[in-house]
Amino acid sequence: MLDVSLLVQMLLGALLALAVYLPLRAGQLSLATPGFYAIGGTVAALLSTRAPALAGDGELYPLSSVLLELLLALLLAGALALVIGGPVLRLQGIYLAIATIALVEILRVLLLNSSWFGGAVGIFAIPQPFDGPEGYLGAYGLLLALVCWGCHWLEQQPLGRAMAAIRDDELAARCMGVDTDRVKLLAFLFSALVAAAAGVLAAHYFNSWNARQASFDASITSLAFVVLGGSRTWLGPVLGGLLLTALPELLRPVGDLRLIVFGLVILLGPVLIPQGLIPRGLINPKRP
Repeated sequence: MLDVSLLVQMLLGALLALAVYLPLRAGQLSLATPGFYAIGGTVAALLSTRAPALAGDGELYPLSSVLLELLLALLLAGALALVIGGPVLRLQGIYLAIATIALVEILRVLLLNSSWFGGAVGIFAIPQPFDGPEGYLGAYGLLLALVCWGCHWLEQQPLGRAMAAIRDDELAARCMGVDTDRVKLLAFLFSALVAAAAGVLAAHYFNSWNARQASFDASITSLAFVVLGGSRTWLGPVLGGLLLTALPELLRPVGDLRLIVFGLVILLGPVLIPQGLIPRGLINPKRP
């Protein structure tokens, strides 16, 4: 039986995978997810440790304060996504990936070299809104359910179909009257909001926050979730995030070999199942 803490991390992995999936649905290879994730976590860490008025009088950190952190983190991440999304999303393919990796590195260096953000040590003793991991399991489960519902709803809407059209052929979509710049910016914005929301809960769950949360490794790991699960529908990233997060722990009985097996799964997965575990045809075979 899976440990509750592992289940929480699996749900977190699924959320980060969905944050990567949303720009990919519009044909944009954005690896900025860890950066917005770090923004959410940093906002939560700073407010909960340096704003005594939010702590309340009880032993547990008030959920109302967590909701306030969530609101502020979404506003900050959304504003940053809108500001940088315009110029950055003019790039395509590997150039966009490099630009978004640069954003992640800028945020990491900023957090690492600023004493106000805790520097290399980070921010510790972040208060807990729940008695144990079961509370976080419920919170992450609710958040994941809302995001999955939103992604499913989006796929049925004109905006979702416009995103799919851009992914398949951006020039053809533009010729058909699709405002490609607006659609890509909205996809980037949705991704930032999902990642920031996940970061707010993560800061409380891990009880500490530092610059390591925003790194190039985290970008590649999140992308691997989507590649393995499949990028043609929202269910693929969810499945990929759950499986790849749990796999290292499930392989722990084999000792050091688990790292080799984990690497082989990431390496051979795209070769053996190039469309991922959940190809679009499996969800809706009538659509291309």
